[in-house]
Amino acid sequence: MALSYKARKRWSLVILLVGLPAYIVACVTVINWLDRPSLLVELLVYIVLGILWALPFKFVFKGIGQPDPDAEK
Repeated sequence: MALSYKARKRWSLVILLVGLPAYIVACVTVINWLDRPSLLVELLVYIVLGILWALPFKFVFKGIGQPDPDAEK
C-alpha cells in the first residue's frame, strides 16, 4: 500500500524530529562502547551510520520537497 503525499509528509516530520535524534544518541552510545577509537575509525563509523539511517526511509522522503501532486490546480 502506497502512502499518500500528506501521510509521507507527516511521517517524514516524525522521523526527522523524533527518530533522527534517537538514532544520533544510539550512534554516540555505540562509539562510546568502542572506547573512543582512532579519529579515522570514528569518522568512518559516523559516515556509515549516517548513511544507513536514511536507507529504510527513502520511500518516505522521496518527493516531499515537491508540490502536492494530488492538489487541485
